[in-house]
Amino acid sequence: MHTDMSTHPQPSPPPTACAIVVGVGEVSGIGGAVALRCAQGGLPVFIVGRTAAKLQHVVDAIAQAGGRATALVNDLADAHAIAQLFAAVEATGHAPELVVFNAASLNMPQRFLPVSASQFEDKWRLTGLAGILVAQAAARRMVAQGHGSILITGATASVRGKPLFAAFASAKAALRSFTASLAWELAPRGVHVAHIVIDGMVAGHRARSALGGLGKLVVWQRGQEGCLRPPEVAETYWQLHQQAAGAWTHEADLRPFKEPF
Repeated sequence: MHTDMSTHPQPSPPPTACAIVVGVGEVSGIGGAVALRCAQGGLPVFIVGRTAAKLQHVVDAIAQAGGRATALVNDLADAHAIAQLFAAVEATGHAPELVVFNAASLNMPQRFLPVSASQFEDKWRLTGLAGILVAQAAARRMVAQGHGSILITGATASVRGKPLFAAFASAKAALRSFTASLAWELAPRGVHVAHIVIDGMVAGHRARSALGGLGKLVVWQRGQEGCLRPPEVAETYWQLHQQAAGAWTHEADLRPFKEPF
């Protein structure tokens, strides 16, 4: 007997697990290194940044290493932009298994008294609020599926403020406090949340190109083990994602051994 299959639609295949790395600028930075490590671990990766050309370099590097990556240009300006980001991922049939928030405003020294309210808010929105909204969007999906990891990149400023960095430190400290609260809330629901303090210079493109290229000299002067190397940082992120629920780390503090406490 002939059966009209059109009247019996086949169920959609389950979504494929993926990683979303938010805040990718260069292949040699933390975001690029984490994306590459996730791809090497077998996850399709969606990399998110504000510059299409830079993202494409990272996509190409991941493809050359045998991984799969898709670039998504997004400025993380507000909740609508972040909703669009996750919708774009889900439209491809993927579900976030690991979400890494690595975006932040440019961390440059600036005296506090001349900082305008709009400048302060702009720094807070990208460094703090965007991370909160990305984590919220990820958490909604991971709670529904009963598993997943949310990893947030912190900085020295997350735990202590220094002169000329008041605006940046306030945003980073707020993000750290939020992450701790979220970790307590989501752990019983199967979602691992961790904050990673990057306490030291990172030997990536941003550091080397700083001060008109003089950053290369600073990296060289620090010598072997004087800077954090992105591939080694990325390995820690991947290990956090792989941890068993009986021994989750909720905050890691990474620094080169030459970095003073």
